[in-house]
Amino acid sequence: MASKAFADANLLLDFTLQRDKYVPARDIIQLAIDGTIILYTTPAILHIVAYWVAKAYGNVKAKELLLVLLADIKIIDCDHATALMAINSSFDDIEDALQYYTALKHGIEYFISADKKLKKAAIPQLPVFTAGEFLKEFSTE
Repeated sequence: MASKAFADANLLLDFTLQRDKYVPARDIIQLAIDGTIILYTTPAILHIVAYWVAKAYGNVKAKELLLVLLADIKIIDCDHATALMAINSSFDDIEDALQYYTALKHGIEYFISADKKLKKAAIPQLPVFTAGEFLKEFSTE
C-alpha cells in the first residue's frame, strides 16, 4: 500500500511557482502521480496556494494548475474536535497546529514542510520532513 504524505503550503508553492526548491517538490508530486505515495493537503492550504498562484499567473492559469494538482492530491479536512486539539496543543503557530493535527487525525505517515518550528514541535507518530529529507527517507524504504 502506498505511503500517505501531507503536502504543506510551501511544498505546493515551490512546485507551482517554481521556486528554489522546485526540483524536490516536483519529485514528490511525481511520486503521487505515479501512485507511489498518496499526497494529501487541506482546503486552507489550497486556499493559500490558489491566492499566490493566481497572483503570479492570473485566475485562468491558476485554475488550470490547481485542477492538475487536485488530480493527484486528495483534500482532507479538520473537524471540530481536531480543531480543539490543535488549538489546545503546545504548538505556537495555530495554523501549523491545525494542519498538523488534521494530518494526524487522517492517519498520514509523513508531513512534508520546510517549516523548522513545525519540525521541532512534531511527535514521533507524524514526523516532519523537508522535501529533500522526505525523498532521502522514502528512497531507503
